[in-house]
Amino acid sequence: MSGNRRLPVACGVDIGSTNVKVIALDSAGRIMARASRPTPRDDEQLSIDATVLFASIEEMLIEVCRDSFVLVAVSCAGVGEDGILVDERLRPLTQALAWFDPRRQRIFRALRPALGADESFDAESDAVRTLIGWAWARMQAVQGEARSWVAIADFAGALWSGSAFMSDTLASRTGAWRSCDRRWAEDRVKLTLGAVHLLPPVVPAGSIVGRLDSPTLHAAGVLAPDALVVAGGHDHPIGGWAADQLTPGAVLDSMGTAEVVVAQSPDGRIDRKSHLEVAPGILSSGTTLLRVEELSRNLNWAAQDPAVAAAIKALMDGTAAPAPVLDSGYFLPGARGGQTPSYALDAPSDPHARASAVLGALAYLGRDAVDAVLGGLGRPSEVRLAGGWVRAAGWLGIKTEVNTYPTVPILEPEVTAVGTALLAATALGWTPDPHLSLGVR
Repeated sequence: MSGNRRLPVACGVDIGSTNVKVIALDSAGRIMARASRPTPRDDEQLSIDATVLFASIEEMLIEVCRDSFVLVAVSCAGVGEDGILVDERLRPLTQALAWFDPRRQRIFRALRPALGADESFDAESDAVRTLIGWAWARMQAVQGEARSWVAIADFAGALWSGSAFMSDTLASRTGAWRSCDRRWAEDRVKLTLGAVHLLPPVVPAGSIVGRLDSPTLHAAGVLAPDALVVAGGHDHPIGGWAADQLTPGAVLDSMGTAEVVVAQSPDGRIDRKSHLEVAPGILSSGTTLLRVEELSRNLNWAAQDPAVAAAIKALMDGTAAPAPVLDSGYFLPGARGGQTPSYALDAPSDPHARASAVLGALAYLGRDAVDAVLGGLGRPSEVRLAGGWVRAAGWLGIKTEVNTYPTVPILEPEVTAVGTALLAATALGWTPDPHLSLGVR
């Protein structure tokens, strides 16, 4: 297909903890192509090298466009708390401290007395927050002068547009920003990052950041001359927004590396309770409600015992029924920020019982998270299930046994990547059909 006959596409990039996904949509909202690669990390599978990540994203955009499509807009979403210091040319000076890196716990313990007990921020003050990454970055020896902090999810967009920015849903993850007045807590910023001027402008998700300039994409012939960079942000709110496009008011229960329960609320501000976190609403004046619980790290810890791993597999695929210990408390899930899971002292040694207790504890965590979000909404809502775990029949059976509400699955495996592509398409003025994008009729 010749260059002037390429079909315009809007692309969404989802930088996940495990994989990076790219989705290309046409103006109607049909998925035209997709790609996926492992998220590039260091030898310990913790820190991300942003330069390697950026090169991988551009390669994936070329892969999805091939000789058939031309990129007219791109938006990136991703893990909420990872970021880097950059110099005046936006070159990385540090690696990104992963949100699950256990080194965060030590830094948080040292900072906790100075942070106080202020609960007015969008997210709870714990080891996961971006401000812990700020403090860690200042401890690193860097070559060059730091001019700005850039979130990993925003890094590609910053390079393409030539200016640093921060999507507002990522500002909500820092532990130093309140969406109610869209202002930084300067005392927290100075304590951890050192200076407020290192923070870039905060922009709403879905807003146009600037023109997309990429010599690599231009040389490959896949870049339209007026292509746009559109702000994405935190992956979880964008996935919830995508579900909300299908069914207004829906709650998304997405199960992958973590279990994320998220919904769009029309209310402008909701006080956090039941460990709820908030962020600005996407393309609205409302609020995003979310709660996050760890899944994969807990499962991987239990699966270090080969017998328990085999029992978990049988339970997940439905070839074995769970033992009557789902709500026994025998398994104590690890907290966010790297705290280690454990078994209770009275937990049985039988692998099948232990596997059942692990999956039961995780199912109850998910139910509590959905109940918290529904309570924040203050109204009944449809709950839609998404993520890789949706395809595990045995896990869905355990969820059904534990839950007290009906659920509807979304079988599209990359809801966040699709949602980010929908944001890019909407910024162009297109009116994509989310039912086409998410495979729902």
